[in-house]
Amino acid sequence: MRYYIGVMSGTSLDGIDIAITQFSDSGDFHFIAAQTFPFPDELHSQLQLLITKQECHLQQLGNADIALGQLIGQSINKLLIQHDLSAKDISAIGSHGQTTFHSPAGNTPFSQQIGDASVIAEITGITTIADFRQRDIAAGGQGAPLVPAFHQALFSSTNEDRVIVNIGGISNLTIIPSSTDNPVIGFDTGPGNTLLDYWTQSKLNEPYDRGGEWAASGQCNDEYLSLFLDDAYFKQIAPKSTGRELFNQQWFEQVNSKFKQEVSEADIQATLVELTAQTISADIKAYATANSQVFICGGGAHNDYLLARLQSLLDSNNVSTTESLGLHPDWVEACAFAWLAYRAMNKQAGNLPSVTGATHSVILGAIYPA
Repeated sequence: MRYYIGVMSGTSLDGIDIAITQFSDSGDFHFIAAQTFPFPDELHSQLQLLITKQECHLQQLGNADIALGQLIGQSINKLLIQHDLSAKDISAIGSHGQTTFHSPAGNTPFSQQIGDASVIAEITGITTIADFRQRDIAAGGQGAPLVPAFHQALFSSTNEDRVIVNIGGISNLTIIPSSTDNPVIGFDTGPGNTLLDYWTQSKLNEPYDRGGEWAASGQCNDEYLSLFLDDAYFKQIAPKSTGRELFNQQWFEQVNSKFKQEVSEADIQATLVELTAQTISADIKAYATANSQVFICGGGAHNDYLLARLQSLLDSNNVSTTESLGLHPDWVEACAFAWLAYRAMNKQAGNLPSVTGATHSVILGAIYPA
């Protein structure tokens, strides 16, 4: 058994998730431990500015890249000490990094993540694997979502069709048929928590709407919702991917400026929950079988009101979280990048062309030796 570490910093910017995992010689996965490490206020502000403004002085980008690498490396060392492990026990770290821009279309497609892997390898003394998305893009894919391959490896069943829905800042889903004759499908459905968190932070000065209580106190405005749903992204067919380059404060304000009725702040929050719920449920209905079991992971798994809306919209599907499958919803994505590191170190492909649209399977990630 060898240990691998997975590191994920998602579009919600709610912290760095670090998971310690084990893999047997045959590739069987075992979860060991995980923890979320908060961003220092200054770094959080730098990252938020980079992502929302989408332009900067190159020194700002470089400083944030190194600072995030330092934080990841230091946080890994703290977690290892807590669990009586050392660098020599760990085969590799898989670090997703923080996405600053995702642009998989056009003549020069790319996806940029920061959190310098050389710094992580130097601080920890552990081989670090990063830059997971670009090779899939080079092979003609979207470079996202990448977690469906891990979802298939860990959560597939020969007894039932399953859908894994990750609700982070952006929502993505993985459709896993029970029959291996049918391909796995996965893509980004649209906004997850990113607009909900923005509105909560701006109006309540809280990091997020705990349990969806504020949204539950409001009423969805159907005319307002239809303006959000009119975006061309929701009409695209898979494979497709998106991020905060599209679904952000500016996008929200553009749509909001078109609506002339008075809407209460709580009603806006309820409408934004409905946007997330309806776009997820519509894609499940379009691509999955009617009796598929639906399992939620990511921060959205803690939003009770959102889960209730999903269950109502997917009345023929049972909705629960990945905890019922043996892995807590908070740690699925971090574990996925430990799995991708394991695949890279063993020279095994990490993408699913049926998901990303790549022309062929490829090994993902650049390796920075200890």
